[in-house]
Amino acid sequence: MEHWIRHLPKAELHLHIEGTLEPELMFELAKRNAVALRFGSIEEVRAAYQFADLQSFLDIYYEGAQVLLHEQDFYDLTWAYLERVQAQHVRHVEIFFDPQTHTDRGVPFETVIRGIHRALDDGERKLGISHQLIMCFLRHLSAEAAIATLEQALPFRDWIIGVGLDSSEVGHPPEKFVTAFARARAEGFLTVAHAGEEGPPEYVWQALDQLKVKRIDHGVRSIEDSALVERLRADAIPLTVCPLSNVKLCVYDTMEHHSLKELLNAGLCVTVNSDDPAYFGGYVNENFLAAHQALGLSKRELYRLARNSFEAAFLDDGSKETLIAELDTYVKSAAF
Repeated sequence: MEHWIRHLPKAELHLHIEGTLEPELMFELAKRNAVALRFGSIEEVRAAYQFADLQSFLDIYYEGAQVLLHEQDFYDLTWAYLERVQAQHVRHVEIFFDPQTHTDRGVPFETVIRGIHRALDDGERKLGISHQLIMCFLRHLSAEAAIATLEQALPFRDWIIGVGLDSSEVGHPPEKFVTAFARARAEGFLTVAHAGEEGPPEYVWQALDQLKVKRIDHGVRSIEDSALVERLRADAIPLTVCPLSNVKLCVYDTMEHHSLKELLNAGLCVTVNSDDPAYFGGYVNENFLAAHQALGLSKRELYRLARNSFEAAFLDDGSKETLIAELDTYVKSAAF
């Protein structure tokens, strides 16, 4: 079963590229860029990856990002992720990046996006992984800062499919960013938003009704509101769920308590993703495996999750059909 899962063709739709910064690369970039780290070893970094909640993770996440200074740094970060997930049979990725994490440190927007974009292009040509790029606004910062970031992105709009909303959820509801998202939609960007992770189901409602999002990132607390579950089902709004992340950040005590299977059984378009895999102990295959083992997901349910990842992607119908055909061929040949 593990072999079957590892070779299952799939897409990843919820991945923060800064969250793929493995300790080994962190130390390499710190040395290259003469950035002092408070950690004395790779083992000490890994030992620090014990989080009580989302904010305790974000504190170390932003600290680690300080080693990213030059275009090549962002290229190396992105390329390392792509090489890893190619081996996990990821066929398409939709990557988040947080420009404010870098521009607030004096790193130019152009430096960030050019490094990421160049690696994504190389990944498509050399590794066969198609891609989309989504720019996230940091919700703990002001709405005005989000609009300023959007304006910085406009010269690169051909490289960015959409905008999203991440960082500290509680106390920063989606409605705070109504104007920024309206401006983004007017400029032709699709919209997504983190909601219903630590925040309540009301945040999911706001993301749907006020930000007009096409997908909900996380959304696991939607299960607490039956009317919301019906809305998500009726409107076919995908949820980009990140099981290991939810356990690591104490949204759920254990994987056995996760709502993933319940959401899937409710007829929702649920997908499995890794969020910030360097910090949460696993990339997309590890998330599939952990969910399968803890929740008893059948092959049919795992197939549904993989198919959902293609159906929920921001791709044209022809590209989706090609990827789903590859998935179906694999499943038929692998004794489904």
